[in-house]
Amino acid sequence: MTALQTIAEHLTRRRQTVTCAESCTGGLLAGAFTSIAGSSQWFHQSFVTYSNQAKEERLGVMPDTLLQHGAVSRETVYEMARGAKAVAQADYALSISGIAGPGGGSAAKPVGTVWFGLSTPTESLEEMQVFSGDREAVRTQAVEFALNLLAKHLETFAK
Repeated sequence: MTALQTIAEHLTRRRQTVTCAESCTGGLLAGAFTSIAGSSQWFHQSFVTYSNQAKEERLGVMPDTLLQHGAVSRETVYEMARGAKAVAQADYALSISGIAGPGGGSAAKPVGTVWFGLSTPTESLEEMQVFSGDREAVRTQAVEFALNLLAKHLETFAK
């Protein structure tokens, strides 16, 4: 079973919902969710907040968080996921913010650096990955990682 099928099965069975807040993936995660029939039972909306202003206005990310830590940080994806979950009134929220390239990287945050946030009914977690390849490869790997992150969580806590 794929990560997406696992997500669909668990959320449908539990009558729960997921939302997502995306930056560098630009809606690809929402596209993955809606690629399967019946996803409207557990996926109602998402947020593509590419700019810092959008992160602040739509998701409630604090300006100080962006100023002190940057858009690609543990703190920002935490606030993105929590904000998306609250606005969408969803049970789960995934957030993604990263540097897909080819430019924009630095020594501290090279191209391919992507932060992920997951807000659940009981906790929040953040994780960082550094992916290789061109812009499309980084974005594709980011979506796959986010789907696997949620699927593993649902499998672990469904028991």
